[in-house]
Order: sequence, then structure tokens, then C-alpha cells
Amino acid sequence: MTRSNPPTLPPVLWLTGLSGAGKTTLARAVQQQLRARGEACEVLDGDEVRAEFWPELGFSEGDRAANIARLGALAARFRAQGVTVLVAAIAPYRHARQEVIARLDALEVWVDAPLDVLERRDPKGLYARARSGELPNFTGVSAPYEPPTAPALHLQTDQTGIEDCTAQLLRLLDAHT
Repeated sequence: MTRSNPPTLPPVLWLTGLSGAGKTTLARAVQQQLRARGEACEVLDGDEVRAEFWPELGFSEGDRAANIARLGALAARFRAQGVTVLVAAIAPYRHARQEVIARLDALEVWVDAPLDVLERRDPKGLYARARSGELPNFTGVSAPYEPPTAPALHLQTDQTGIEDCTAQLLRLLDAHT
């Protein structure tokens, strides 16, 4: 009896960075490109998934770790079905993020911009609310963000446009398929 090699699983990109850095925007742009090529792709936006599936989670370190672990479990399920997964989540604590990334053998991408740029962008008004004290434990203002130490890709969205960032992400994916 001949054994065949198991099919290669598609990659998981884990986009991490502060609110407003461009994680979801880039994930959606890559998703659009992959679908145009006929490839199955799913975006798991940390805020959207949390609100829909586990709104009971708060923003303590433990709740943030639970959110990341659950996102990782969802990503693993999609991946097992042959779907490329793009996770867009702040995931502020390095140890929780690294556990899930290691388990998934995911490619960590740091989507980065200086805090002053993010506060100017502030599409949801979150930084202003955090500065006023309305949002306690807000990552980057009153709660820590631990950046990746060795990401597969570091995108500085204050210096590089969406098209160039998308192209870099697609090259990274293509190199790992």
C-alpha cells in the first residue's frame, strides 16, 4: 500500500498592530486579490469576530488572550478546509500571540504606524475616547502593545501605500504556498 503525502495546508497571515494601523484594510485588499485569482480566503477581524461570537469578553489581559486563542481556533478550522486565512487583530500581548502563531505555523505581519499618525487617522474615534478616559485599557494609550520581535514582514503604513503593502503581502503568501 502506498501512502500519499498529506495535502499542504494554506498559509495563515496574522496581522498585528495598533488600532488604525491598517490591518483590516490590508487583509480585505489581499482577500479581494486572492479571490480574483480563484483562491479561497477568509478574513478574521478581531473586533468583528469578538462582537459576533464572544461579546462577553472584556479587555483584561486574560480576556484578550482568550480572544486570540479563539481566533486561532477559527483560523485552524478554515485552514483545515483549504482556506487561506488572514487574521487582523491587535493581539497586544506577545506571549499570547506567539502561542497561537506557533500552533498555526502562521506568518506574523506587523502592521505599524507611529501613534501620532494613528491618532490623526482615528477612523472610529477610539483614540480620542481613550484620551478622554472613556475607554480604559485602550491598547497604545492606557494598555501596552508588545510589538513582534521577528515578524515575517513589517509594514509601515505611514510610509507605504495600500497597493504596495498589498503586493508585499501577496508575495509573502505566494512564497509560502
